[in-house]
Amino acid sequence: MAAPQVSPQPGIKQRAERFWHRVSEGMEVRQLWGQFEKDARSSYRLYSAGLKEKQEGQSKGQRAWYMAKALFWAVIEKLSPARRVLVLLGLILLFFPAAGFTYSDRAGDVHISEFDFHVWGGLLIFIVLLLELADRVVMKRDLEIAKDIQSWLLPGAPLQIPGYGIAYATRPANTVAGDYYDVILRPGPSPGEDRVLLVVADVAGKSIPAAMLMATFQASLRTLATSPVPLAQLAGQLNQYACSNSQGGARFTTAFLVELDPATGALAYVNAGHNVPILRRKPGVIERPEVGGIPIGAFAEAAYEAGKTRLESGDWLVIFTDGVVEAINNSGEEFDEPRLVRVIDREAGSAPAEMLRSLLMDLDVFVGNAPQHDDMTCLILKRS
Repeated sequence: MAAPQVSPQPGIKQRAERFWHRVSEGMEVRQLWGQFEKDARSSYRLYSAGLKEKQEGQSKGQRAWYMAKALFWAVIEKLSPARRVLVLLGLILLFFPAAGFTYSDRAGDVHISEFDFHVWGGLLIFIVLLLELADRVVMKRDLEIAKDIQSWLLPGAPLQIPGYGIAYATRPANTVAGDYYDVILRPGPSPGEDRVLLVVADVAGKSIPAAMLMATFQASLRTLATSPVPLAQLAGQLNQYACSNSQGGARFTTAFLVELDPATGALAYVNAGHNVPILRRKPGVIERPEVGGIPIGAFAEAAYEAGKTRLESGDWLVIFTDGVVEAINNSGEEFDEPRLVRVIDREAGSAPAEMLRSLLMDLDVFVGNAPQHDDMTCLILKRS
C-alpha cells in the first residue's frame, strides 16, 4: 500500500507573503504610501481646522508651542471624556521612569522587584485605540448600509432615448454624498408626449446630514414631477416643500433642472443657484444656461423663471457640481471650468459614456493623491 501523500507545510517566506497580502490586500507599497498620504492630509485638515491663526508678536518657538498645544487639544477633544482620561494617564506613564523596590524574605535573601510604567502607559493607549477602532467598525457598517440605500435612490442604467445619449456618474467625498442626479419621465401637455426631466443637485454640506436631505429632495421631486405642471412651477413647489425642512434656509440645495422634449430637442430649464452648465453647440460655440432663481430651500417665497433653448444634432449639455471644477491637486490648483471645456472640445466626437470616462481620468491625473474635498457629480446629454 502506498503511503499517503502529505502536502508540504508552507515555508517562512510563503507565510510572510500570505500575511503581507492579507494585511495590504494586494496593494503595492507605492499604492499604500499614496493612500497613507491621502489619509494623512485629510486627517490633518480635520484636526488643524482652527489652528491657522497667528498671534502677533510671537517668536517662531512660541508659535510652534502654540500650534503643538492647540493640535494636542484638537485631537484629545475628539475623544469621549473617559477616553481622554485614559490617554492622558497613558501619556503620563510613558514618561515615568521604571521604578523598583527591594525587600528581604525571612531567610535574609534580598529580592529586587521592578515596575515598568512604560508598559502600562502603552497598554492604556492601546485600549483606547481598540475602543476607537470598534466605534469606527460600527460606524463604517452603518455608513455602508446608508451608501447602499442611497444607491437605490439614484438611477441605474441610463434611460434609452432614441436620438440621444446620456451618461452620469458621482463620486462622494465621504461614504455617502449630498450630490443628486436623476433622469425622470414625466407627462407632457398631451397623452403620448412624455418629457424627460434631467436634474443635478448639490445639497449644502457633506456626509450624513447632506445625504438625508438629498433623500428628502429626491422623494419630493419624484412626487411633484408626476404632475404635468410647467417646469418653473415645479421648481417653485419643490422650493416650498424644501423650505419646510431647511432649518430656516441653512440647509439649501442648488439644482439644475432641464426638461427635454425628445421629439423636437426643445429644452426648458431652471438654474436654481447651481453651477452654470456647459451647452456646447456642434460648431464649438459655448452657451451657458443661467436663467432660474435662488437655491432651493433658501426662501419660501422665491420665484423661478424657466429658460428655453433647443438641442440640435451634435450638441452637448454637460451638467456638473462644484466638486468637479473645484477639485484641488497637491499644489492647491483647481481643475476649473476651462479644463472642463477643453475635455468637452477634445471628446466632442465621442459618445457621452466615453466623454465621461475621459473626464474622470483627467480628474484623477490632475488631483493625484490630494484628498477629495467635495462630492463630484456630472451628467452628460448629447443629441446624435
